[in-house]
Amino acid sequence: MVIVAVFAGAAIGLIAPDAGIALEPLGTAFVALIKMIIAPVIFCTIVLGVGSVAKAATVGKVGGLALIYFLVMATFALVIGLVVGNFIHPGDGLHLTPYEESGGGGDEGGTVAFLMSLIPGDIPVLPTLVLALLVGFALQSMGKAGEPVLTGIKHIQAVVFKLMMMIMWAAPVGAFGAIAAVVGKTGWAAIGAMATLMGAFYLTCALFIVIVLGGLLKIVTGLNIFLLLKYLGREFLLIFSTSSSESALPRLIAKMEHAGVSKPVVGITVPTGYSFNLDGTAIYLTMASLFVSSAMGMPMSIPEQISLLVFMIIASKGAAGVTGAGLATLAAGLQSHRPELLDGMGVIVGIDKFMSECRALTNFTGNAVATLLIGKWTNEIDLDHARNTLSGLSPFDELSLEPDVHGASTNAPEADVALPDPHNTMAADGQAKATIGN
Repeated sequence: MVIVAVFAGAAIGLIAPDAGIALEPLGTAFVALIKMIIAPVIFCTIVLGVGSVAKAATVGKVGGLALIYFLVMATFALVIGLVVGNFIHPGDGLHLTPYEESGGGGDEGGTVAFLMSLIPGDIPVLPTLVLALLVGFALQSMGKAGEPVLTGIKHIQAVVFKLMMMIMWAAPVGAFGAIAAVVGKTGWAAIGAMATLMGAFYLTCALFIVIVLGGLLKIVTGLNIFLLLKYLGREFLLIFSTSSSESALPRLIAKMEHAGVSKPVVGITVPTGYSFNLDGTAIYLTMASLFVSSAMGMPMSIPEQISLLVFMIIASKGAAGVTGAGLATLAAGLQSHRPELLDGMGVIVGIDKFMSECRALTNFTGNAVATLLIGKWTNEIDLDHARNTLSGLSPFDELSLEPDVHGASTNAPEADVALPDPHNTMAADGQAKATIGN
């Protein structure tokens, strides 16, 4: 529906520019709804994220290595996004301007203003982030006494994510209005700028997978990234069709175990990576931020970009919870550094769908590579078997994923991996809410 809305909005903007500009309040209202939900999303995900870090750290060397690796790679991906964004300047020349309610004619402006006033105002992001970090660490210091509060926040998070999903149902309408308005104002220049951003993002993710992840994989394990991509081909098709890696989680666990990585390493690394290893999302967040700033004619200074980078390192840990959380994280970064840029987010809403599959595939590949790397660093991988598996000499048995007579998968990770309680809790959380594509 979003894709159809984008093409319809672009067509109206080109054919009837004035009509397209008149639809701008639809995109503005949708962005206002996103702004409304930023603070609750950030608070819940950061508080629970601090708890997940503590749980991962309790499982010893594997958990510690995984967290360090994920933090380094996320930072590196964010830096790559900033470098590419500064190099291509995809939003230059659009000169987007915020919607002015007084611009309507007759009673229209008053009606639009009234409807916009029904949407609650946004809450400052940086104070919310600081409060969430303090609450998270305070609850961890309380030990068992803090667990009921964490459980309560999980329930609140479920409500917040449900609200986020309800808002995302309106994404086609918001995208339609935003794209119609920007194309109506700037014509083909807007389409060219959006195509440039998407092309640069796809190319950056592809180079990141082949050069960065592939280089690490070759240096550390001697394995070939292209053979790994072929080995995970079915999973990529599944992710591409759903824009989410949630359904591919059990398959990734089973395939990494079949590739020779020990069950405990797989059981710790994969679920943790679903929440913390978001390379594609990191690249997207920084490139999209620079796109909006360029499109609004308000480029960010280098100090502002560095500050945004630090913010995104923390806030991006909450971008894996639900569809639309990536947009909320992007909006949080813009609001915390340059609130005036939020009015340009409508264009990103329109093309976000085109980039979500690429984010998901990049994140998924990053988790697969991370599992092999950590298996090597902890001496918990049979590299000879891994080579045979990736080369096709030891093919994966698809029947092993079919349910048995009791309704459980014969490759169910919960039954195979015997780990401490903190991991079991975290794995369950990761399987319940992981949506890498966002």
